[in-house]
Amino acid sequence: MDNPGWHARRRAAHQEDDQYPPARGPDGRYRPVEQVLPLDEAFIGGFNISAPPSPAPPPLPPKDGGYPNHSAYNPAPAPVRLPFVHAGTPPPMFPPSPQDSVRQPSYGSDSQATHMTAVERSQTLKAARMHPYLQFMCGPLLRFDTVDDHGVWHGAALIVSDGGRGLDYEPFPTFKYTWDPDRPVPKHRDAPSSGRSIDLGPHPADPMAMHFAPQHADGAAAAHGANVQQRRVTGREIYVFSGPGGTHTFWRFLIQVPLIDSEMQVRYCVNDGLEMDFVVPGARQTMRMAAYSCNGFSAGVNADDFRGPGFQSGYDPVWVDLLAKHAERPYHVLVGGGDQLYCDGLTREPELQEWVNCPKADEKKRFPVTREILEAIDRFYFNHYCQVFRSGAFARANSSIPMLNMAGKPARRIDGFGSYPDDLQKAPVFNMIGARGYFFFLLFQCFINVSVDGVDDRPGAHAFKSLIVGGPGSYVPFPSHSFLARLGPACYMLLLDCRAERKLSQVCSEEEYKKVFQRLQGLPYGVEHLIIQIGIPIAYPRMVFLETMLSSKFNPLVSLGRTGSLGLKGFVNKFNADAELLDDLNDHWTSKHHKAERNRFIEQLQSFAHQRRIRISFLSGDVHCAAVGVLKTLVKGKRAAEVAPASDHRYMLNVVTSAIVNTPPPNGVLTMVSSLSTKRHRTMHYADTDEAMIPLFERDPDGSKPRSQYIMGRRNWCSIVLEQPSGDLVFDIRVEKVKGQGETTGYTARAPPPRWTPN
Repeated sequence: MDNPGWHARRRAAHQEDDQYPPARGPDGRYRPVEQVLPLDEAFIGGFNISAPPSPAPPPLPPKDGGYPNHSAYNPAPAPVRLPFVHAGTPPPMFPPSPQDSVRQPSYGSDSQATHMTAVERSQTLKAARMHPYLQFMCGPLLRFDTVDDHGVWHGAALIVSDGGRGLDYEPFPTFKYTWDPDRPVPKHRDAPSSGRSIDLGPHPADPMAMHFAPQHADGAAAAHGANVQQRRVTGREIYVFSGPGGTHTFWRFLIQVPLIDSEMQVRYCVNDGLEMDFVVPGARQTMRMAAYSCNGFSAGVNADDFRGPGFQSGYDPVWVDLLAKHAERPYHVLVGGGDQLYCDGLTREPELQEWVNCPKADEKKRFPVTREILEAIDRFYFNHYCQVFRSGAFARANSSIPMLNMAGKPARRIDGFGSYPDDLQKAPVFNMIGARGYFFFLLFQCFINVSVDGVDDRPGAHAFKSLIVGGPGSYVPFPSHSFLARLGPACYMLLLDCRAERKLSQVCSEEEYKKVFQRLQGLPYGVEHLIIQIGIPIAYPRMVFLETMLSSKFNPLVSLGRTGSLGLKGFVNKFNADAELLDDLNDHWTSKHHKAERNRFIEQLQSFAHQRRIRISFLSGDVHCAAVGVLKTLVKGKRAAEVAPASDHRYMLNVVTSAIVNTPPPNGVLTMVSSLSTKRHRTMHYADTDEAMIPLFERDPDGSKPRSQYIMGRRNWCSIVLEQPSGDLVFDIRVEKVKGQGETTGYTARAPPPRWTPN
């Protein structure tokens, strides 16, 4: 699976990065770390066939490669496209090597077309052309907002278009969506356990878009019944990015679908181009959810180490597994639980090198934000978001499953931003990186521009009904943005913004907590489950001793790292020369800085749960492994029986799913965390609350004895379904069986419905 020569190329890239000062090009500009180009019209149409092009623009240069290889100095060649995506052998993102071509099956549009009738060929090979013509930089992206009191599903779509020559913005782009109440959701065949093949459908902004149009289960086209409903909405321009490649416009389309008793498929297109679809639930149904976190590789990780046979990238395997499950039984919402993309490459931008290479921490803190630095920060975020959100299987997911994303660690702009000392957080360059990162998080992941949408969250005042605006950001010029979304009559989800107001001594402000609990008190009676997405685990093994050691001024490793002695330069971060892992530990709810706030938050939730008879469960990621913690009523006395979970208002699961892409922690770290998992914590015994880790992993994915029953160090994601008639909320953690091959096996934890009597 390893890519020969990867380490040598990485060393060469680092040597080029280490050249200081960086060289400018002939035009006087620096060469950016990452640069995206507009998508070819063939990709926007979703097919790679020889069809007459639209008459407007001239041919485009070849599109840059699939997922980012974090090196703009070695841009990837144009991808090779295959007609079908296989769970074990997805289409390559780069031209296959000779050995790959031996093991991969041969596909071709001609061979498949010969088995079709003339009518089938004409329908299948018909390319969808947008009118007026648009050139995509990213999208379509889908976002779920909530379901209102009248049973109307609210959501939105976002596209980013290029403002180059030949484009027609008169009239503005339109988004057409259609649903048929009389037509059931197409049934997909179940994927066999081995050798499975699943058609993921074309994607208009995906370089891996397929040759063929998707076929419906009954083999027919999307016929319209007598009661078909169709709406067309005009895009709203919410932001214009101006960079070296010109201007790029963000268009937002608000979507409303009245729900009926059964699920419905909603088909949509932009400017009458390629049709895609997503699925909305029945009016009395609780949505099926797919949750993930850590969608990228940390700096220094070779993605090819996670590339199984037939895959051309380590990014895709587990995402293909999620999409295969979606094809079998569609998910209604895709929950992003933090680190939706990684921005470690930002500090390699050439305009930032003078700041990065400041030898003294005090000089770095005083370094001013120049116009070039600001442009470089924005350029990186724009290019990186476009590249990641339009590439590979992840692009297929965010265009076919509406997203719900939270601001726990929404993007690793600076890992642990908010948890550094105050003087560093206020340093001009450091602060600007975090502020612009939060801006682009709101833009790409929430489809919000505060300058356009404002910060008034009263009913009817904001484009998104689920928004809860909290207090002002501690180090970003925006208030916190939390969301409370209705997933069904019995279930809601709170996505708590744990980043905008964060500082070393605080996760969320009292103002944010007050507004959140005011909104929770307004939940209708009959709700039985509340899922709280918090990004970082709230019930998880403590690492107090490690936190104390790393923060000590007497730690010799920190001193050696600051001087670069004994090769320990990497032990300290590049911002203020503190221990590299300290910001991660300070970020945790169980950190000594946040323990009191954590305990108050849990007590408030316990009181709310008891009063309103609602089961609360936490969902989080961040730690690159799977685990389940639990809070429950403390049993006093050796002979006392535990309170049954269904009758215990303090019984709260903390399901940890991480990472869908990134590498697990080293074995030594997993062993340490596993040993700490057996320790009994007395932190909340004063509040009659006990906490523990659940021994969920009784077997390894291959059936062997696991290294730990409490922690699973493999890539994973989580499927969440409300089971009937039990009323249990079932969290099915899907763990990759074999590194790089994507196929998963499940480990389930259940949150029972509330069966206590409220006060």
